[in-house]
Amino acid sequence: MEFTVAIDGPAASGKGTIARAIAAEFGFAHLDTGLLYRAVAMKGGDPVGAAKSLNADDLARDDLRSLAAGEAASRVAVLPEVRAALVAFQREFAQRAGGAVLDGRDIGTVICPEAEVKLFVTASPETRAERRWQETGTGSYEEVLEQVRTRDARDMDRADAPLRPAEDAVLLDTSDLSIDEAVARAREVVAARLAR
Repeated sequence: MEFTVAIDGPAASGKGTIARAIAAEFGFAHLDTGLLYRAVAMKGGDPVGAAKSLNADDLARDDLRSLAAGEAASRVAVLPEVRAALVAFQREFAQRAGGAVLDGRDIGTVICPEAEVKLFVTASPETRAERRWQETGTGSYEEVLEQVRTRDARDMDRADAPLRPAEDAVLLDTSDLSIDEAVARAREVVAARLAR
């Protein structure tokens, strides 16, 4: 059975946590597509060459969740050649038997526009900055908030595959939700679609 769940949203919205929970609950494979861009950025050198030669070892680096990796990923993700090099990898993953959950910024709009379920997970910039600051423990809250806003602008304003919800995506604002509440709402959407 092919069944694709596309989860998009800005940094620290909760999309990764929700994606992992949905994948585990329904037995689907999970791909955090942001890791692809983080790995490309952290490889250094020519980003297009890095994207074309990406391998499993690159995705296993222990520094991919750092603020520096996130900032670097946002810079290489605006390059159309990098995005093109990673599209086939993501689409192949999405079509695997047994179902797949992909989370990122252009899954429902570009990578898997035919996904059975599309969620757009968001939260206020202040909420996301607080989460990221607590998670990383680096810098001040104000610095992290500025980084969140800068990254949002870069992701939303890029010419190629900007961050935006697909027209048929279900909007899930996690600003005032606990993790369990957010996962429960996403679970309801997926279960209802599977039941059809």
